[in-house]
Amino acid sequence: METGPSARKQGADGAGAGAGHAPHVPPQPTAPPRPPSAPHGGPSLADWLRAPRPEAEPGIWRCGHEPLPAPDPDRIPGRQLASGAVLTFLIGWLLWSLLWNGYLGDYWLWPLYVLTPDTWRATFPLVVATYLYYGLVIAGLTAVFGRLGHWDEVWRRATAHLRGNARPGTSPALPPPPGEDPVTWPQVREAGAEQAAERLSAEALAGRMSDVDHARIDRAWQDARSRPVRIPELTEAVLRDGAAACTHPSGARDLLSRAARHDLSLRQVRIGTAAADDRNPQDYRGAGLALDPGLLGTSALAVGPSGSGKTTRLVRPVVESLCLQALAGQAAVVAVTAAGAKPVPDDAFDVVVRPGSPESAYDLDLYGGTDDPDVAAAILAEALVGDLAAGLPGGDSRRAATTLAQLIGPFRTAHGRFPGVPELREVLDGSPAALGRLREALADPGHRAHLRELDAFERQLGRPGDTGALLADRVALLDRPAFASFFAPSGGGAGAGHRPFSLRALEHPLRVRIDLPERGHAEASRILARLVLAQFTDAALAREDQTLFACLVLDDADRTVTPEALRGLQRLRSGHAGVLLTLRALDDVPEPLRGPLLGAVGCRVVCAGVTPWDAERFAEVWGTEWVQTRDVTNRQLVSDEPLTKMMHGIRRMITGRHVTAESVTVRTVQRQRWSASDLANELEPGQAVVSFTTVRGRRTPPVLASLGE
Repeated sequence: METGPSARKQGADGAGAGAGHAPHVPPQPTAPPRPPSAPHGGPSLADWLRAPRPEAEPGIWRCGHEPLPAPDPDRIPGRQLASGAVLTFLIGWLLWSLLWNGYLGDYWLWPLYVLTPDTWRATFPLVVATYLYYGLVIAGLTAVFGRLGHWDEVWRRATAHLRGNARPGTSPALPPPPGEDPVTWPQVREAGAEQAAERLSAEALAGRMSDVDHARIDRAWQDARSRPVRIPELTEAVLRDGAAACTHPSGARDLLSRAARHDLSLRQVRIGTAAADDRNPQDYRGAGLALDPGLLGTSALAVGPSGSGKTTRLVRPVVESLCLQALAGQAAVVAVTAAGAKPVPDDAFDVVVRPGSPESAYDLDLYGGTDDPDVAAAILAEALVGDLAAGLPGGDSRRAATTLAQLIGPFRTAHGRFPGVPELREVLDGSPAALGRLREALADPGHRAHLRELDAFERQLGRPGDTGALLADRVALLDRPAFASFFAPSGGGAGAGHRPFSLRALEHPLRVRIDLPERGHAEASRILARLVLAQFTDAALAREDQTLFACLVLDDADRTVTPEALRGLQRLRSGHAGVLLTLRALDDVPEPLRGPLLGAVGCRVVCAGVTPWDAERFAEVWGTEWVQTRDVTNRQLVSDEPLTKMMHGIRRMITGRHVTAESVTVRTVQRQRWSASDLANELEPGQAVVSFTTVRGRRTPPVLASLGE
């Protein structure tokens, strides 16, 4: 990433739809620096940076996390321990009372008489020896009954409880040594920039630096250390601008509002709290749950009905976190939502694309900013007919891609650009006039290969297996008056008042939102959603610099998942990118793709209210585990002894039940981690079962959590 003023100039002056260039980003209102925990309140930046962040299992919120102690299988329950201690004390006190009052005779004093001479009788030495002997007896009783009642364990737990209650009133911990204190910027001092480190430390301690500033400048120093020639330029920027150095091209240093808790030092966003439930692993019980690029890089899927919290408790925190990371120069985010649904306000984004809205300042490049006709044809075919791939010749969209390539390749050669939507529809319809004009433009002898492409297309017109008519019908959904000024191809001039935007700009830390017109153009919105997903996959993998984490958030992926999309999801992990998908139900995905979808994503979220058949799919994916089961059998006791029969009869009259003997059988069996019935019926509103996978392949078992807490 470029640092200093040069980086800002490059981001602001980049071209619109060209590959690898960021669109012009107008300056935005800048939020004043504030503590990272705002708007909920919290510690200062210095205290936040010094907070412990111990290593933890994947998905655990690490800021201030206190790991639970390992479970002790021999630990006695508190109530049983207390009752045992009291009972043994009373028995010991009763025994001593009997001895002291002589109810047991004087036999217990014979060691005293044996060990003392007869001349001590009725003398002061005998009195002293007697009391010493009493002390030894009391000590012996204390040792015996204390061991039986576990008095030492009672003492340890009581003192630990008192120390825990006194902890909130203790004084704050002293700051770590300067070489280990993150507030003093030791990494900057190691690079030899002492003055820059002093300036940054002063900014942090004075409250003029936010967590976004800290993360952004830290990222810039990491890049500069790998390219030492940039250290002087970065040092100059820090000395001149302080916490405002290396600002995002938009000029923003924070979001105007936050709805979630973020830890930009670890790039985590908190999404909920794991329940203190026996079904959860010990390490997760009561711990906060968080997502970060190390988990989102495996892609994520959330399934739950409307109102289950997918958007407000999952999508919004994730998008908000990625927007903050983009301001810190760490990520690029593309959020696709329905028009009118704004999980994150407009001011959090650099680019907002609203196809079909005259208020939209940006246009979406239909071909993804590529110059390769074959790539453009494959992306467009996936968007147009990817959801119908199972019914196409060959079982996928490759035949449709070939048909499109036979037209847009010659068109680009003839006109220097790809066709617009009306032009593409016309040639796909097989209009003789349109094909004739295209042939005339390719009259040059050097264009014979393109003429052969046109000949091949015309030979397929009207024949079985022809996909031209189907493609024309799908393109017609985009050739509507509402979209007349949208989807202008690169080089063809932007639509009226719209600046072209291409996902090829993902090499820059951009914040992009695309609002789809689902209410009036539902089918066109699904085509555009598949188009954005296909373009994102291609652009993320084609980036030359993949240091930025790129993430696509697709809220409501209805009819967006296709065989080609699943192949793209599996490749994104190697390109430092990921996708977050939400679905109301797995019924929104074709039946053959439901299992592969759950296998392609690494992070899965099941919200309360899922259907039993959706729950069954997740139960199968999460598999089984070995557990110990206890089978208890009660057998009625029958006795022929008169006294025993009388006692059993009295007990039956008192309790109303027969006297039984209990036998316990312990077995180790395999059971589902979460059954379909549990997922469908036991989750309360606001709860979800989540599982994580890291980009390195480490998996976690499913965890019951309350989202948003």
